[in-house]
Amino acid sequence: MEDVSLQVKAGYKVTLVGLIANVALVGLKLVLGVMGRSQALIADAVHSVSDLFSDFVVILGLHFGRKSADDRHHFGHGRLETMATTVVSIFLAAAGIGIGVDAGRAIYFHTTCPPSWIALIGAGLSILVKELLYRYTAHVGNKIKSKVVVANAWHHRSDAWSSVAVFAGVAGAQFNPDLAVLDSYAALLVSFVVLMVGVKMFWDAIKELTDAAPDPDTLDKINGCICAVPGVQNVHDLKVRTSADMLQMQVHIVVDGDLSVRQGHSIAKEVEKCLFDEISEVVDVVVHVDPADD
Repeated sequence: MEDVSLQVKAGYKVTLVGLIANVALVGLKLVLGVMGRSQALIADAVHSVSDLFSDFVVILGLHFGRKSADDRHHFGHGRLETMATTVVSIFLAAAGIGIGVDAGRAIYFHTTCPPSWIALIGAGLSILVKELLYRYTAHVGNKIKSKVVVANAWHHRSDAWSSVAVFAGVAGAQFNPDLAVLDSYAALLVSFVVLMVGVKMFWDAIKELTDAAPDPDTLDKINGCICAVPGVQNVHDLKVRTSADMLQMQVHIVVDGDLSVRQGHSIAKEVEKCLFDEISEVVDVVVHVDPADD
């Protein structure tokens, strides 16, 4: 598994790039939104402000969540990263609700105002930058197996989707002022997608905080790895939990009861080696050896 310090550095780097880009985008969209008389672009700039908070949460989560175990935290600090993911998911869901409420009010009260073409520049740049940030951040997050970084990547994409709605509304208004309301309908659709992403991430984090087992495919892979070790006759009482995308587990293996303690210990070590080699997410394994005649 990749060194933890390198993982944290990679997480810091991609988050810092996103932080700088978010600051620039907030200023740009505010200025162009005012100049272009686009309420949607100004609202989109406010949405980008939530990304700044998200970036700070990610940095804190990586700093504390990837610390190694100590005397007071025997299983490490991974739960702190999971908690940070929960906060980011709440920001994401809140952003989706906010976009939806604003869009619904604009539709209901007929307050959509046709913006000028200059707002297209801000929306177009936001789409491009945010989509690139999403791809870069998601790649790093998956590489270092950090849910909080992946959650932040989706926050970038939610901003891109929001900007797509702004771009569509502004572009439509240029052809026909009566089509400006399409901006609000598109934003309403985007808000639902963003909300669903936030809810899913929140639910995944809650499952991790409550020590839920990984998916059946992962459990099957673990069982297959253990049973493939020579000398292992059976497997039982497998318990696996996830912490910051890393797997911690304990398992009982059944071996020939006539083997010596040293031989049984050797088989247990082979089980550990198989799990560490075959499943990159595994960081902690406890193997109990049971005799077959017990």
